[in-house]
Amino acid sequence: MQASFLSKAPTVSKHHGTINSTDEVFSIVIPSWNNLDFLKTCINSLRKNSRYSHQIIIHLNEGIDGSLSWVKEQGLDYTHSVENIGICYAMNIARTLATSKLLVYFNDDMYACPDWDFWLYEEVKKQTSPYFFLSCTMIEPRESGNMCVIAPFDFGSNPENFNETTLLEHFSKPIKDDWNGATWPPSVLPTMLWDLVGGYSTDFSPGMYSDPDFSMKLWEFGVRDFKGISQSRVYHFMSKSTGKLTFKKNGSHLFLRKWGISSNLFTQYYLRRGQSWSGPLNLPSNTFKFKMKLWLNKMKRKFI
Repeated sequence: MQASFLSKAPTVSKHHGTINSTDEVFSIVIPSWNNLDFLKTCINSLRKNSRYSHQIIIHLNEGIDGSLSWVKEQGLDYTHSVENIGICYAMNIARTLATSKLLVYFNDDMYACPDWDFWLYEEVKKQTSPYFFLSCTMIEPRESGNMCVIAPFDFGSNPENFNETTLLEHFSKPIKDDWNGATWPPSVLPTMLWDLVGGYSTDFSPGMYSDPDFSMKLWEFGVRDFKGISQSRVYHFMSKSTGKLTFKKNGSHLFLRKWGISSNLFTQYYLRRGQSWSGPLNLPSNTFKFKMKLWLNKMKRKFI
């Protein structure tokens, strides 16, 4: 049997139905931009529904809605910027506080379902090298055409109309395979690997297309295990913080200029995002259709 890349699993004991860990398994980084009600719901779910102990790190953009005071009251690790510096800078700054070997990126508009961390960590323990990138599976209230998520299962669009009781009764019932193409949060990878590829690329700031860019950096580094874990589930309210932005870069054009292929081609042919998991990924088959798409990408790149 091949050994896990982890040298030591956390010591876990069960006491009166509560599982306690002597080690913090994940360092969970959560960027938040004046989103206090969502942030409270997110943190409460992590505390309530996690099987292990974790370090929680918040980066607060502005924090003028009371979130800065609340995070301080909660005794959470945090970083803070007086202006909104976007996802990329926020993640890179907050990572400096991480103490675990495993770094998790979590969004503040997500609710962690019971044992989300257990199933994710079980998959981590199967890894034989530190070159992997894993994602939880999101449950969403609306259909968006995303094959990686479970939808539509509407348990609310915000904390005010959130039907937590019904979600907890039904979140594990939909059947879904593990899937290819981990890109979106919640995601986990070795903190060492995050550092090796340089974290999130700030040229994509404030953040559009920074997720596929990060996956491309991992691919270029040699990572081929991009796996979505079906049993590790979170509910995603689908709150759009990007709607508050007054300035947005064209992330798709930036991705194409940087890598020479489009984000769509990368996620469809390299990551095979949304297809059922069948093992580590390989280079795309050199089919006529693939070669045509490469040629079209090359032409488009010349004119943007």
